[in-house]
Amino acid sequence: MSENELLKPDAIESDDDDTVCLGESFFIDNNYELATFTFGSHVLHLLCLQSASTDFDLTGQLVWPGARLLNQYISNNVELLQGSSALELGSGVGVTGILCSRFCHKVVLTDHNDEVLKILNKNIELHKSSEDSNSCAALSAEKLEWGNSDQLDHILQKHPEGFDLILGADICFQQNSVPPLFDTVKQLLCLQGKERCRFILAYVSRSKMMDVMVTKEAIVHGLQINEVEGSRSVISNLEGVIYEITL
Repeated sequence: MSENELLKPDAIESDDDDTVCLGESFFIDNNYELATFTFGSHVLHLLCLQSASTDFDLTGQLVWPGARLLNQYISNNVELLQGSSALELGSGVGVTGILCSRFCHKVVLTDHNDEVLKILNKNIELHKSSEDSNSCAALSAEKLEWGNSDQLDHILQKHPEGFDLILGADICFQQNSVPPLFDTVKQLLCLQGKERCRFILAYVSRSKMMDVMVTKEAIVHGLQINEVEGSRSVISNLEGVIYEITL
C-alpha cells in the first residue's frame, strides 16, 4: 500500500506534527469466513473472523472463549432455557444467542457496534435459512450501548413483556465498560418484574484486577453474584466460570 493510499480516505494527516490518524474503516475487516461450531449435539454455522482489531471495539467480529464456555453450559443445561425469553448483551457474531434460539421462544441479541451488528444480522438470516436451524424462537438484533437508557427503553417498548434471562459471554475485558454493564443489567432485572429473571455471565479471567472489579460492581449495584457449582474450567488456556447474578 502506498503512502497516498494509506492517507486516503482512511487517514488524516495533521499539518502541525505530521501525525497520521487512522479512521475506523482502516481497521474494519469484512473477510468473514463460514465457521462450524459444535456444542453437544448442536451444530452452528456462522460467519466470523479468526482475529479482529481492538481499535474502535471491533472485537465482536470473532468468537471469544467465554462464548464457547457459555454455549457448552447451555447445551448441558437446556432446561434452563426451554420456553424462556432471553436478551443477550454484547452478542458479537451471535454464536450464543443463536444457540439459545433452539430452546427459547424469543431471543433478542444486542451489540453497540454498527459494524458488528451488520455481521450479527447476516448470521441471524443465515441461521433462519439453514435447513438444520431447529429454531423455535423469534430471533432479532438490536443496538444497545451499555448505560444508554434511551436504547434500552426502545428495546423494552418493543418487548414490553420483558425477558426471563439476561445473557453475557466474555464481555468483561475493559475496565471502563464494567460499571455501565452492571447499570444496564440492574435496570433490566428491576424492570422485568419477574422473580426468576437472572443474568447468566460467562466470565473468563485475564487479570486479577478485573476479577475483583466484576464481583465488586455486582455488589455495588445491589446484586447477588454466585458462582455456578461445577462450572469453573480452563478454556483456551484461561480460567473461566459461569456466574448467576440476581437482584
